[in-house]
Amino acid sequence: MTARLLFAAAVAVQVLVLYTPEPPTGGVRSPVAAAVVHLVVFAAAVWTGRRAGLPTRLLAGAFAAHAGISEAIQEALLPERSAELADIAADLAGIVLGALLPRSDDRMWAGRTDEG
Repeated sequence: MTARLLFAAAVAVQVLVLYTPEPPTGGVRSPVAAAVVHLVVFAAAVWTGRRAGLPTRLLAGAFAAHAGISEAIQEALLPERSAELADIAADLAGIVLGALLPRSDDRMWAGRTDEG
């Protein structure tokens, strides 16, 4: 799968997770489960976007805006969902994680160093 397709898939999963009427936590209504889901979908989107060659700052800004917008949409349009500051915090943590995770072509990821 190309990097762009992987990024598109990560964004599609993120949109499904954020905008389905029922939170996708497998029936478990736990703030911890919700936080983990939010962290993972935002980290995956930013990380795959970086792998696709998009600038990290652009990704971080766009997904940070999406974090707030998605909570407002959930509150206004999805009666089964509500806006949660904890979800925004988890989203932002996911953005940071996705920005810091090495890409597969990064030297650190590949186990290579400048020493040879």
